Amino acid sequence: MAALLALPEGGEWIVILVIVVLLFGSKKLPELTRNAARAMNEFKKVNSGEDDEKPQVDGKAAQPASGDLQSRPAESASEQRPGV
Repeated sequence: MAALLALPEGGEWIVILVIVVLLFGSKKLPELTRNAARAMNEFKKVNSGEDDEKPQVDGKAAQPASGDLQSRPAESASEQRPGV
């Protein structure tokens, strides 16, 4: 079963490269590699905790305003179920 999990070696990489070129074309390969590199860099940034775009949560914004809770009276059980 270990042979199924082995990485390609030597000539197998050449066959894989030829198949990729045939599937995507030589003009599309540079764009694909650039996008793959960007994705890997973003993944590394997120995992290392260097994400610059962390949202700043305000204590006031995270909690509902007290006026919102007081402006709407609580409905009784009979008002929630009409016809009861």
